[in-house]
Formats: sequence, C-alpha cells, structure tokens
Amino acid sequence: MCSLTTPSGRRWDGTPTGSRRLRSLRVAADSPSRLLRTAQPSLCRDCGNRIDWYARTQGRPVGLHPQELAAADVPVSCRWHVDSGIAHPAGDGTLWCRIPHPVLCPAHQPPEPLTPQLAELRRRLALLTRRLLDTGAFTSPSPSDPPAAEPSMCRPARPVVQILYGRYLAARPVDDIQCVAQTRRRHRCPHPVLAAEGPAGVWRLMPATASRGQLALPAADMAVYDLTPLRYAEQLRWRTQRCPAHAAAPAAADLALADWEVFDPLLHHEHIHARLPATAPGRRDQS
Repeated sequence: MCSLTTPSGRRWDGTPTGSRRLRSLRVAADSPSRLLRTAQPSLCRDCGNRIDWYARTQGRPVGLHPQELAAADVPVSCRWHVDSGIAHPAGDGTLWCRIPHPVLCPAHQPPEPLTPQLAELRRRLALLTRRLLDTGAFTSPSPSDPPAAEPSMCRPARPVVQILYGRYLAARPVDDIQCVAQTRRRHRCPHPVLAAEGPAGVWRLMPATASRGQLALPAADMAVYDLTPLRYAEQLRWRTQRCPAHAAAPAAADLALADWEVFDPLLHHEHIHARLPATAPGRRDQS
C-alpha cells in the first residue's frame, strides 16, 4: 500500500527535517599543501598491514598505526599524537596516543620489549599478514634476492637532486619518482615525474659543501642530478613532483606528500657518492 500523503517537511514528532546541503571538497589556491586529507593511508611493504602517513615539523613523514591506543599500554618513548594533521613524537596529556608502525610490524623485531597489550596487537597483525599471504593479496619481499653490485655506482637508491639552486634528497631513484597527483578515479597517478620524451637533468660532479661556512667533508665532490639547466616551469614541476600531464592541470589535488627532503651534507653523508652513476638510456652524464 502506498501512502497518499505528501511529505510535510517534518518528522512524526513535529521536528523539522532539515536537509544538509552537500559541499564538494576544494583545494584553496593559497594552500601550501594540495592534499585533500592529512593522513595518507598506505600498506607496509614488509607485512602488508595499513599505515597512516603524517607529516612532521622536521624530517620525513612518519607512518603510524591507524588506531589510537591507551597511553598506559604504550611506552613513553613510543607515544605520538596528531595535532592539526601534524604528528609529534610525544603524548598530548590525554589517555590515548598513537604508535609508530615499525614498533608493531610483525616482519621485524620490536626495538624494545612490548607490553602484553602491544604484544597481543602485534600477534593480530601477524595473523592478518599470514591471511594476506595465503590469499595472494600480499607478497613479502624475498630476503634471498642478491643485492645489486655496487648500487652507488649504477643507480643511487636516494640520489641528490638540485632544483631551483637548492639540493634535495630523493626517497627513491630518479626514474622511480612517482607523480603525487590524484586521478579521476581517486587513485594516485602511476606515471613517473621523469618524462619519457622531454628535457632531462644532467648528472654532474659538484662540491659537497655548496654553502659557505659548512664544515669540509672527506669527499670534495659528489654526484648530483642537476635540473638547473631546465626551464623554471620544468623545475617547478619536479619540485611539486608531478608528471607532465598533471603539471598542465593545476586544479588536480595531491594524493600524497612530495618525497623531497632538504639535503644536509652532514646528516645525509651516507648518500654522498664521489663518482657518477653508470649511463642509463635517456640520461645524460657530464662531469
């Protein structure tokens, strides 16, 4: 039986049924970050469990367990809290806190003895990892893979890149740097920042101490992927970590944080290589 009465805009008890107006997500033009949300979900490459990445005031983003835990069950050195989308390595005085994922990752030994509550949570994450492995949804990295011979000579894992006369430490090799823009299907763009056809940077040997007043390092010269010969717009595209297609569409939001880290020759001395990498297709080497 169908009701013949028309909706009056009120509920059965007489209260008005106010309709909420839907608002679309927008990115402010003056926003320093073009992210639509602060926590970036990801999967641990070692165990397959979920991680929420948060930015920090200094250093690279930190991967936290997606759920809050009772602060009494977490050691003081492992307590984190999130304020306005920024993660801080301390408790905020509440009864709840966040914990870094490496402390609970079942693929590694915990850095310190765990409380019974954290040990139980780590055991449940191990069961989830086993379930993902059994269903084929996750493949753990094989520890028996032979390491590449002299990786610093053929392909630096974290190269130093010079953009707009500033040096940055990349999180992965130059040709593996991925675009951070969001596609129409709300996934991260799979295309690399390095265009297959277009201008590329130049590998050069540059002084390791580019700024005056810095302490002298054992290596006088270091291999740097120099982008300064490129146009300003092309260097800005690299700095924002976007592929050529999304660089032409500035309205598209970012789905991840850029992987650049300001290079410090004293803090990142292990990534300084005194020789140029081997020549790769589509790259230019110049001393």
